[in-house]
Amino acid sequence: MTNENSPRVSPIDGADPAVGADAVLTGTAAYDAGVGEMPSWTELVAAHADSVYGLAYRLTGNKHDAEDLTQETFMRVFRSLKSYRPGTFEGWLHRITTNLFLDMVRHRQVIRMEALPENYDRVPGTLKTPEQAVDDATLDPDLEVALAELQPDYRAVVVLCDVVGLTYEEIASTLGIKMGTVRSRIHRARSSLRASLERLERERQNTAEVVHTA
Repeated sequence: MTNENSPRVSPIDGADPAVGADAVLTGTAAYDAGVGEMPSWTELVAAHADSVYGLAYRLTGNKHDAEDLTQETFMRVFRSLKSYRPGTFEGWLHRITTNLFLDMVRHRQVIRMEALPENYDRVPGTLKTPEQAVDDATLDPDLEVALAELQPDYRAVVVLCDVVGLTYEEIASTLGIKMGTVRSRIHRARSSLRASLERLERERQNTAEVVHTA
């Protein structure tokens, strides 16, 4: 669980916009392309906090664990940033977030926060409140319930594929698994989601009939 005295990274506005063919690359996109420097820590968090929090919320299914997972992700990024080499920064963040989530549910059940280094600066959420960020990350209620019922491994691949929009190749690279495993897990996850959504719809109809006849 989070130490109450530890600074937190709040979800804030500023996710990288889609880059057009004639657009000037900025931030981590420019660094990955070899045409710019790595942004400052403040700029980096401001640009990516929302996307990390959105992924964390969809993986964990609740605000508290999503905040902890977001904080843990940026702590891991802070410690590993010097070893990062230009590639796909957003993909690197996806990999860290997803693997931390899987580690959480497999081994600890809750995220055990590490002590923050002294030179780790908190970046406050000045443009978007946590509640607004939760709203932005929220999916259809039935889909959220169905996702929560999936095994963590299945939830991770289907969120990365159908919510985040990664390709099978990117998911395989992110999770360090084979393409065949990605395909199998996505197939099983979608089948389970379909069954859960059908069950939830039946339950809703049954409830409506009971209310109508009461």
